[in-house]
Amino acid sequence: KTIRIELEQKGHVFRTKTDTEVIVHGYEQFGTEYFDRLNGMFVFALYDKKKKKLLLARDHFGIKPLYYAVLSNNSKDSVARIIFSSEIKPIIQSGLIRKKPNDRIIYRYLRYRVHDDEKETFFKGIYRLMPGELLEIQGDTKHQTLNTKQFTNLQNELSELASDSNDKVSTKGDIDGFKKELTRSIRMRLISEVSVGSCLSGGLDSSTVVATVNKLLYSHVEEASSVGKIQNTFSAVFPGSSNDEERYINKLKSQISNFKSHKVYPKPEEFFREIEDFVRIQEEPTISTGPYAQYKVMEEAHKHVIVVLDGQGADEMMAGYLPYYLVYFRQLWKEKKYLLLIQEVFTSSDVITAALINHLIKAIQMKKDVDVATLLQKSFCEKFKDEHFNVTNDRLKKRLLEDIFSNSLPSLLRYEDKNAMRFSIEGRVPFLDFDLLKYLFKLPDDMIIKNGWNKNILREAVSDLLPPSIVKRRNKIGFTTPEYEWFMRMKNKINKIFMSESFGKRPYFNQKEVIGRFQNFIEGKNTDTMVFWRLLNLELWLRVFFDSPSYKTSERQAEIKSDLSPNEGKKIEIMVEGRKYQRYPIYTALVKKGDDVEKIISDEAVQAIGQLNKGKKFFVGVSEKIIAISQGRSYFIWDIKPGFLARLLSRYVTRTPSGIGLGSPWTMELAISEIGLPKIILAAIGSVLTKPFGVKGIFYKIAGQEAASIDGPTEYSVYPSNVSAKLGPKEPQKVAEQIHKKITQHLTPHIKQKFIGVVIIDANDIGQNVLGNSTRIDNKLIERIFSDNPMGQTDEQTPLVICVTSE
Repeated sequence: KTIRIELEQKGHVFRTKTDTEVIVHGYEQFGTEYFDRLNGMFVFALYDKKKKKLLLARDHFGIKPLYYAVLSNNSKDSVARIIFSSEIKPIIQSGLIRKKPNDRIIYRYLRYRVHDDEKETFFKGIYRLMPGELLEIQGDTKHQTLNTKQFTNLQNELSELASDSNDKVSTKGDIDGFKKELTRSIRMRLISEVSVGSCLSGGLDSSTVVATVNKLLYSHVEEASSVGKIQNTFSAVFPGSSNDEERYINKLKSQISNFKSHKVYPKPEEFFREIEDFVRIQEEPTISTGPYAQYKVMEEAHKHVIVVLDGQGADEMMAGYLPYYLVYFRQLWKEKKYLLLIQEVFTSSDVITAALINHLIKAIQMKKDVDVATLLQKSFCEKFKDEHFNVTNDRLKKRLLEDIFSNSLPSLLRYEDKNAMRFSIEGRVPFLDFDLLKYLFKLPDDMIIKNGWNKNILREAVSDLLPPSIVKRRNKIGFTTPEYEWFMRMKNKINKIFMSESFGKRPYFNQKEVIGRFQNFIEGKNTDTMVFWRLLNLELWLRVFFDSPSYKTSERQAEIKSDLSPNEGKKIEIMVEGRKYQRYPIYTALVKKGDDVEKIISDEAVQAIGQLNKGKKFFVGVSEKIIAISQGRSYFIWDIKPGFLARLLSRYVTRTPSGIGLGSPWTMELAISEIGLPKIILAAIGSVLTKPFGVKGIFYKIAGQEAASIDGPTEYSVYPSNVSAKLGPKEPQKVAEQIHKKITQHLTPHIKQKFIGVVIIDANDIGQNVLGNSTRIDNKLIERIFSDNPMGQTDEQTPLVICVTSE
């Protein structure tokens, strides 16, 4: 409004009342320097016809997003074309770029928990304009230049103000001035032709906004007319959870009666029902599940208002997080202000002590932080080993600037904008006002942290507006979720994602380690939900934006070999005792519990036999795995709860590359349940006593065939065998005879004469063991026929073999 009046005084004539026309006239009058005068949120594209120049600009703080991709023109004279949008999805859906994950950004996200801190997005070739940035494209279709630059000097100006404030002494007038600037900012952002409400978490920042709006409303300030007669607030609460803030919301309501409180109660089950929409709306992964609480708040706000005010940005402006204390302490040490350092450490002792106690409790309970690198593929980590993420740790205001413009706030602003726009809400953030920030940064550091209190100036400024319990709050929560509690409730769903075929095939994750560490989480050995969320979120993001709906079938089918051809690295023919045998592996769809495996095997075998029809004798070899799976004797490892003895005994079992046998807690627990603890202990003792004499296999000789048939998850197996432990098949001899009978029923009399029978065999690259045999061939001979494992031991899905004998 002020700029419009100034332009009118300079002779500009306006035809509309829109802000868009003000931008055009402002650019006409002042050029690109005009953009630096716009105090608020904006992104716009402006084409200068006279100069043949396209301008893209994003506001000082990056409150609103703007993405672009540079396109090759396949012309020697043309430099580039550009596609841009306020969302990533339209750029992808344009078909003008190749959709591909940006592995470098993915690595930084997984390894260092950062994103939105630089131009590159999670989509390779798609970039974001950074806060306060201007992109210019000038020229015609044959000669174009593309240039990005800062249209503002705000960051440098704030840095200079911070340096000049070092030797200043704070006064009561500083607090009054800050309060005046904050009130002005909130008042300005109430201007609207539609209804306005406020997000209220119960924390200091959002409570300040609500209380200030209420005061303006009570004072009949003109700008507050958009609020209505009573202010609407919107909150996410979690009754009974560790991070529930409802008591603070209710406390504010008891002191300020002139607002209507709308509350939502997000639940983990609801989150997992809506998670695909949440991931799609955010467009890029998030740091935690916290933004979902905001998602639900915006959904509720949509029913009542069009615009909401939020307290975003105050934490980064005034050191709202615990690590800022440590940065300030290091700064005081560096500046040799030792007495002030001692004072601040002493007055912050309750905060520091609480953090130390939590750390000590974790140490006593042996809860270790998860090393993210161990959860990632080694080749992936090696590729990006030179990537680092560093922050300033000994200058408070410099660190705040980093977090405002790159490290922290940009991601929070992205969450807010995506969640708000999902429900047609406009979110406004009054703390992000450059005049307010300039005022703050010219003040001494003790206006930010003083006597152990962060956000010192804000606490002082609103002490007469808010209840003491909010003004003096130490714990920082905000719009977030009780993530630990949610993950424990939804552990089975999360486990299934980690154990899925798609997760295991990604080039990023070490699936085995992820599963093991998440099992430790379930058992209380670590509590780092944010690590697991990043893995989970990335997998879901890849599914939403890159995997086709038929991923699990179409991609697998494309990899399937033709029947009657050997698996990779194997051969059809083998010579045993002077006789040739041809082994033809047969592809079979995945078998699950309850399937009629006899019919499946019979149908596949009969079809394959019809293709061979060489008039020679043959038998059918069947992997014991699919029999066990169909019988329900295969268990997802998350459903097995290994006891102490299972964990202890499994350590002394030798694992091999082709099967872990009882060398895992899961398989050992199955063995104890199936065979009995006394027999397992006796077998273990026998193994220990005979091992020094070079005697092998005593354990399984004592434990019996049932123990030898138990096997665990292996990385090379196809899902779900890669995440399952299984017992051997029940009554394998009887099953072999039943399958024999079933196949015989579908053979012609001529072929029936050549059919020898069915063999159920446990075979891998290091050993073979016949479990059921309806042929008259000796078991030892059959084991030699399968000695090179023609079925394969990876993910070929060929659990059947038609074995043709020579006459």
